[in-house]
Amino acid sequence: MSTRRLGFIYGIAAYLCWGAFPLFFMLLAAVDPFEAVPWRVITALGFCVIAVTVVRSWGSVLQILRSPRMLGWFTLCTVLLYANWQIFVFGIVTGHIIETSLGYFINPLVTILIGVFVRKEKLSRAQWLAVGIAAVGVIISAVAYGQFPFIALGLALSFGLYGAVRKHMSENIDALTGLTVETVIGSVIALGQLGLIFWLTGHLGAFDHGPAVTIPLLLSGVATAIPLLLFAAGNRRLPLSYMGFIQFFTPVLGFLTGYFIFHEAMSPARWIGFLSVWVALIVLIWDMLARLRRRGSPGDDPHPGTDEIVVQHGA
Repeated sequence: MSTRRLGFIYGIAAYLCWGAFPLFFMLLAAVDPFEAVPWRVITALGFCVIAVTVVRSWGSVLQILRSPRMLGWFTLCTVLLYANWQIFVFGIVTGHIIETSLGYFINPLVTILIGVFVRKEKLSRAQWLAVGIAAVGVIISAVAYGQFPFIALGLALSFGLYGAVRKHMSENIDALTGLTVETVIGSVIALGQLGLIFWLTGHLGAFDHGPAVTIPLLLSGVATAIPLLLFAAGNRRLPLSYMGFIQFFTPVLGFLTGYFIFHEAMSPARWIGFLSVWVALIVLIWDMLARLRRRGSPGDDPHPGTDEIVVQHGA
C-alpha cells in the first residue's frame, strides 16, 4: 500500500473518530461535565503511561519534564487544551452539539488571525475576505440569536491558541510524547478540580450511574488518545493541504449529529452564522487550491501558515 494511501486511511480514521465524539460523550450525559473531564484526563494518562512503556520512549518524556523552559511551555499548552476539552464536553452534555461544531468550523479562521498577528504571516485578499465574512456572520448570529456563542468561540480560541503555542514551542515532538506530558500536567489540574468538587459537594458521583456510564468514562482516555495517534501517523504521510480537506469531516459530522440525531433547533439566526462560516471556508479553500495550482506543488506555498490552519483539532 502506498504511503499516501496509508496516510489517507490514518487521517480519515482520526477525523471520523473526532466526528463521533458527540455520540460518545453523550453516553456520559449523566455525569457532571466538570467531573467527567478530570476523569478523561486521568484515564488518558493511564493509557499514555502504558503506551510509552511499550514503545520505550520515557527518555523523551523525562527530557521535557526536566527542562524548566519546556515544562513552562507545556503547562501553558495543557491549560489551553484542558479548557478546550472542558468546553467541548460541557457543550455536548448540555445539548449544544451544533454550537460545538460551529466552533471547529471557526477554528481554522481563528488560527489564520493568530498567524497574522502573532507569527506575522501574510494573507491574500481572498483570505482576508474569508475572515471578514465569518466575523460578520458570527456577530449577526449573536445579535439576532440574543446569545453570544461562548461555546463555539471558546472552542475555536482555546484550540487555536493551543496550536499556535505548540507550533512555537516545537514542531518535532511526536504525538505520544506530547500527549503524555500534557496528561501528566493535566492530571494535576484534574486532581485539583476533583478535590474542589468534593470539598464543595462532599461527594464525587461520576461512578454512581452503573456500567453503562462507568465503562465509557473509563474508556474516555483511550478515546482521546487513539485519534491523536492516528492523526500523527496520517500527518507524517500526507501534505498539509490534503489533511486540511479531511479535517472538515469532524465539524460536518458534529453538525449532522446535532441536527438529525439530537434534533437541536436551528433558528434563522443560527443558520446565518453557519452559512457565513461555510461561505468563508469555501472562499478559503478556493484560494488555497488556486495557489496550489499556480505553484504546481502542495509544498510550495507563499503563505505556509495558512495551510496549517486546518490540521489541528481539539475535543
